Amino acid sequence: MSTSVKQMIEAANAAVPRVSAAQARELMAQGAVVIDVRDAPEVETAGKIAGALHISRGMLEFRADPESPIHDKRLDRAKPVMVYCASGGRSALAGKALQDLGYSQVYNLGAFKDWAESGGAIEKPIEGGM
Repeated sequence: MSTSVKQMIEAANAAVPRVSAAQARELMAQGAVVIDVRDAPEVETAGKIAGALHISRGMLEFRADPESPIHDKRLDRAKPVMVYCASGGRSALAGKALQDLGYSQVYNLGAFKDWAESGGAIEKPIEGGM
């Protein structure tokens, strides 16, 4: 039996707790790793959460798996991890993938615009020609 992306996101949302911007700030103060799973053009256009790692959704499992030859050593299964994207769908799926890889403290921050609108710190994109 096949499944739809809507069903996959619903299952991921049921497994990965969603956090508010205020909760995210607390987790960040405790050393949580923040991952932006949007594609490069989105980050280049809008910026990203200050201090966040940019690992596109398509590369996340390869960067998160300690056994992968391209593992990102900044990712540690013992640390809390928060993921976000443009609307919350990709971050839900990413969070579930991280759980499947053995990350136990995974949170979905949801949409980048919600963080920005809450006054969260952002690293602005570099202006062209500078």
